[in-house]
Amino acid sequence: MAWSINIHDEVADWFLALCAHDPHSADSVEQAIELLAAIGPSLGRPMADVIHGSSMGNLKDLRPGAAGRTGIRIPFVFDPDRECVLVVAGGKAGNWRRWYDIAVPLTEERCRQCLDHKEKAAE
Repeated sequence: MAWSINIHDEVADWFLALCAHDPHSADSVEQAIELLAAIGPSLGRPMADVIHGSSMGNLKDLRPGAAGRTGIRIPFVFDPDRECVLVVAGGKAGNWRRWYDIAVPLTEERCRQCLDHKEKAAE
Protein backbone atom coordinates (compact mmCIF):
# COMPACT_ATOMS: atom_id res chain seq x y z
CA MET A 1 0.00 0.00 0.00
CA ALA A 2 1.32 3.45 -0.86
CA TRP A 3 0.64 6.07 1.80
CA SER A 4 -0.39 9.58 0.81
CA ILE A 5 2.19 12.24 1.68
CA ASN A 6 1.10 15.90 1.87
CA ILE A 7 3.82 18.53 1.90
CA HIS A 8 3.36 22.03 3.32
CA ASP A 9 4.36 24.85 0.95
CA GLU A 10 7.21 25.95 3.22
CA VAL A 11 8.63 22.42 3.27
CA ALA A 12 8.44 22.33 -0.54
CA ASP A 13 10.30 25.67 -0.70
CA TRP A 14 12.91 24.39 1.77
CA PHE A 15 13.38 21.26 -0.34
CA LEU A 16 13.84 23.24 -3.57
CA ALA A 17 16.50 25.36 -1.86
CA LEU A 18 18.18 22.18 -0.59
CA CYS A 19 18.19 20.79 -4.15
CA ALA A 20 20.07 23.88 -5.33
CA HIS A 21 22.60 24.02 -2.48
CA ASP A 22 23.06 20.40 -1.41
CA PRO A 23 21.88 17.93 -4.07
CA HIS A 24 23.28 14.92 -2.19
CA SER A 25 21.21 15.70 0.91
CA ALA A 26 18.19 16.46 -1.29
CA ASP A 27 18.50 12.98 -2.80
CA SER A 28 18.56 11.50 0.71
CA VAL A 29 15.44 13.47 1.66
CA GLU A 30 13.64 12.29 -1.47
CA GLN A 31 14.57 8.66 -0.73
CA ALA A 32 13.39 9.02 2.88
CA ILE A 33 10.03 10.44 1.78
CA GLU A 34 9.63 7.61 -0.73
CA LEU A 35 10.37 5.10 2.04
CA LEU A 36 7.81 6.80 4.30
CA ALA A 37 5.25 6.59 1.49
CA ALA A 38 5.99 2.88 1.07
CA ILE A 39 6.06 1.84 4.75
CA GLY A 40 3.76 4.39 6.38
CA PRO A 41 3.41 5.03 10.11
CA SER A 42 5.34 1.91 11.08
CA LEU A 43 8.58 3.36 9.65
CA GLY A 44 11.06 3.24 12.52
CA ARG A 45 14.65 3.83 13.45
CA PRO A 46 17.03 4.81 12.10
CA MET A 47 14.94 6.56 9.42
CA ALA A 48 12.23 7.85 11.78
CA ASP A 49 11.74 8.22 15.49
CA VAL A 50 9.15 9.51 17.96
CA ILE A 51 9.48 13.12 19.04
CA HIS A 52 9.11 13.40 22.80
CA GLY A 53 7.66 16.49 24.47
CA SER A 54 4.85 17.02 21.98
CA SER A 55 1.16 17.21 22.75
CA MET A 56 0.66 15.02 19.66
CA GLY A 57 1.25 11.41 20.63
CA ASN A 58 1.93 10.30 17.07
CA LEU A 59 4.49 12.97 16.12
CA LYS A 60 7.68 11.55 14.62
CA ASP A 61 10.57 12.97 12.65
CA LEU A 62 12.03 11.72 9.42
CA ARG A 63 15.82 11.47 9.68
CA PRO A 64 17.34 11.20 6.22
CA GLY A 65 21.06 10.97 5.78
CA ALA A 66 22.72 14.24 4.84
CA ALA A 67 26.08 15.48 3.65
CA GLY A 68 28.24 16.83 6.46
CA ARG A 69 26.71 17.46 9.87
CA THR A 70 23.44 19.09 8.88
CA GLY A 71 21.20 16.76 10.89
CA ILE A 72 18.17 17.11 8.63
CA ARG A 73 14.87 16.53 10.40
CA ILE A 74 11.34 16.55 9.00
CA PRO A 75 8.62 16.20 11.64
CA PHE A 76 5.56 14.32 10.41
CA VAL A 77 2.25 12.98 11.60
CA PHE A 78 -0.40 10.75 10.07
CA ASP A 79 -3.78 12.45 10.32
CA PRO A 80 -7.11 10.72 11.09
CA ASP A 81 -7.52 10.00 7.36
CA ARG A 82 -4.15 8.18 7.52
CA GLU A 83 -2.47 10.74 5.29
CA CYS A 84 1.00 11.90 6.21
CA VAL A 85 1.60 15.60 6.67
CA LEU A 86 5.12 17.08 6.38
CA VAL A 87 4.81 20.61 7.74
CA VAL A 88 8.29 21.59 8.97
CA ALA A 89 11.80 20.76 7.76
CA GLY A 90 15.32 21.88 8.45
CA GLY A 91 18.80 21.10 9.61
CA LYS A 92 19.60 21.13 13.28
CA ALA A 93 23.41 21.09 13.12
CA GLY A 94 24.92 23.20 15.87
CA ASN A 95 21.47 23.69 17.38
CA TRP A 96 20.54 20.16 18.39
CA ARG A 97 18.29 20.84 21.38
CA ARG A 98 16.95 24.28 20.48
CA TRP A 99 15.79 23.11 17.04
CA TYR A 100 13.07 20.96 18.60
CA ASP A 101 12.04 23.78 20.95
CA ILE A 102 11.10 25.76 17.83
CA ALA A 103 10.07 22.97 15.44
CA VAL A 104 7.66 21.06 17.70
CA PRO A 105 5.28 23.96 18.48
CA LEU A 106 5.42 25.06 14.83
CA THR A 107 4.65 21.50 13.70
CA GLU A 108 1.73 21.22 16.12
CA GLU A 109 0.27 24.54 14.94
CA ARG A 110 0.61 23.71 11.25
CA CYS A 111 -0.90 20.26 11.78
CA ARG A 112 -3.90 21.85 13.49
CA GLN A 113 -4.24 24.28 10.57
CA CYS A 114 -4.10 21.40 8.07
CA LEU A 115 -6.76 19.44 9.96
CA ASP A 116 -8.99 22.53 10.24
CA HIS A 117 -8.62 23.13 6.51
CA LYS A 118 -9.56 19.50 5.72
CA GLU A 119 -12.61 19.70 8.00
CA LYS A 120 -13.82 22.91 6.36
CA ALA A 121 -13.26 21.47 2.89
CA ALA A 122 -15.33 18.41 3.82
CA GLU A 123 -18.33 20.52 4.89
